[in-house]
Amino acid sequence: MSVVCIIPARGGSKRIPRKNIKPMLGIPIIGRAIRNAQAAGCFDEIMVSTDDQEIADIAREYGAAVPFLRSAATAGDHATPSSVVGETLENYARQDRHFDLGCCVYPTSALLLPERLAEGRRALEANPVAETAASVLLFSHPIQRALRIRDGLLQWVDLAAASQRTQDLEPHYHDAGQFYWFKVPVFLQKRTLLRGVVAPVPLSPLEAWDIDTPEDWETVEMLLAAREGRAIHAG
Repeated sequence: MSVVCIIPARGGSKRIPRKNIKPMLGIPIIGRAIRNAQAAGCFDEIMVSTDDQEIADIAREYGAAVPFLRSAATAGDHATPSSVVGETLENYARQDRHFDLGCCVYPTSALLLPERLAEGRRALEANPVAETAASVLLFSHPIQRALRIRDGLLQWVDLAAASQRTQDLEPHYHDAGQFYWFKVPVFLQKRTLLRGVVAPVPLSPLEAWDIDTPEDWETVEMLLAAREGRAIHAG
């Protein structure tokens, strides 16, 4: 069984420039992702897929492989994780290297616990029909009781749910955006990470946070500092 971890990290982040190598509590955030993958003890190869030489250099500094650079086609704003994973596996195949399992780990998954990565592998291998395993988060409030604004006024999306107790409504989850395990032969056939038969790996809200804005960055930094017992000094 040969297992690869693929960390996609392009250089063209728009909302937070150079986000993938921006220091978080003194460590480039991609360095934290690499260390989490190393600590999980699941992988024969931990690699970073990037189009950026500086990112490649930092990835190597933290112990990841960068055997080739990403193409322009998968480095643009509209490239998908599936396209990056597919290109990476194809490049490895050209080097006559093949894997049985893979895991796509986002470079900004600073809050991810290594044991969750190991749990994801177990979830995929334990279910013979599962094609992938993905990290998920429980919606903090039942989505059946969603409200929307129409013509400046609130409306129930589902009026029938308005009279139901929240504890009686079925829990729903959303993609946590931390990692996706996959069986390589199935992925190469279907080219998808979150469709088909997916085994869930539920995370706590303290293990995942999308970093899209400077405020998100500060939030993750505070959560991480609290976990590590460190203080953050303003200014």
